[in-house]
Amino acid sequence: MIAVRKLPARYAPIVMPLVLSIVMTAVVSIISTLRSLGATPAFLATWPGAWGLSWLVAFPTLLVVLPMVRRVVARLVASPSQPGQ
Repeated sequence: MIAVRKLPARYAPIVMPLVLSIVMTAVVSIISTLRSLGATPAFLATWPGAWGLSWLVAFPTLLVVLPMVRRVVARLVASPSQPGQ
């Protein structure tokens, strides 16, 4: 098996929204492009551009919005109970 070097933990606040934005924009742009064009050769030509544009908007948006979302979720969801308390 190939050993993969991991990034230091300090990069997690950037890597998580990066991966999330890639996956979510891919899924949403595939669905919306298929719905608009159908499974045609035009889909294969159009989808990469649609995905790229949506990712360029989504990634910086996630960087800004994610801290606020975490605060809202912390207010709405109880913290897990600590062992021994």
